[in-house]
Amino acid sequence: LPKKRSGAAAPMAAEDGLLLLEKQALAEEQAAKTKAELLSRFLKVCRGLAGGFSTRYHDSWPSMQDKLAKEKHSSALNLHKLNAQWRAVLREAKDRELHQDIQILSQTFARVMDGKDTVIESLATDLEEAEEQQAQALCSHLHNIDCLLQLQRCRLRCLEEGYEAQLEVLKLEFEAERYR
Repeated sequence: LPKKRSGAAAPMAAEDGLLLLEKQALAEEQAAKTKAELLSRFLKVCRGLAGGFSTRYHDSWPSMQDKLAKEKHSSALNLHKLNAQWRAVLREAKDRELHQDIQILSQTFARVMDGKDTVIESLATDLEEAEEQQAQALCSHLHNIDCLLQLQRCRLRCLEEGYEAQLEVLKLEFEAERYR
């Protein structure tokens, strides 16, 4: 089994990664705001002075709009990338947490199974002993029944012999009285 790691190390590393990504996101957001502000000021100045300056500044107006559109697109793309990185960090943290939970549950399951295996082995041993005792008791019972049957047969033979002897005596007495 792999060694247990302290539960606090993994969340701290994940939290540090999350904080770093949050700082980067805030810095990018602040930079985007600053750029947008600067561009807005520049555009206001250009609009206000457009009448007094040559058409050269006025002609650059569409290129500034293109730049602004590109900046908005880049900002949206960077936000998407940042969200993707953030989700990846959260997935990694959740993955580590779930792996630890699975490891703990696996160890608990193994302990429970070992306990149940021990109980099953104990019950199997008890069952074997009980079967041996039952077999011995049956053998003893059958031996006692055989002894009782033998005793009963012997007693019956004795009674039959006594009956036969008494019958002979009665026959002899009857014959003796009949001929007298």
